[in-house]
Amino acid sequence: MTKALYAGSFDPLTNGHLDIIKRATRLFDEVVVAVATNTTKKGLFTAPEKKKMIEEAVKDLPHVTVLDHSGGLTVGLAKELGASVMIRGIRTVKDYEYEVGIAAMNKTQDEEIETLFMLADPAHSFVSSTLVREVASFQGDVSKLVPAHINEAIKEKFLR
Repeated sequence: MTKALYAGSFDPLTNGHLDIIKRATRLFDEVVVAVATNTTKKGLFTAPEKKKMIEEAVKDLPHVTVLDHSGGLTVGLAKELGASVMIRGIRTVKDYEYEVGIAAMNKTQDEEIETLFMLADPAHSFVSSTLVREVASFQGDVSKLVPAHINEAIKEKFLR
């Protein structure tokens, strides 16, 4: 049985993230989505809020679980979970350059765990959580970029 780990801050989960998750379910027996806390970014949602929203987004996908990952290396979590692959979404050359360094570092920590780069669908290649947050903060329409329930949660955050 092959298990893959897809970790990220997902603040918020976008349709691009969801597309990667859906495609990963066709490649692996089990996909674990880990909601990581990115200490270099100021978050819009708390880890429990993100976890709940992602669980709602993937509820109809077979063999997908969502967990909170705070502290520790992602490669360590992969090993703990018995995941043989870590999935990383790539939108741009800049993403690739960044992710290659992380993948190489992860190899120094555990040679048995592979990193799989999945190219973003062209329809989502311009979308980032950061861009979604920024547009939404100015009351822009992000409804086509995120699942509907997440769009509503974003609106609520910025109405406060």
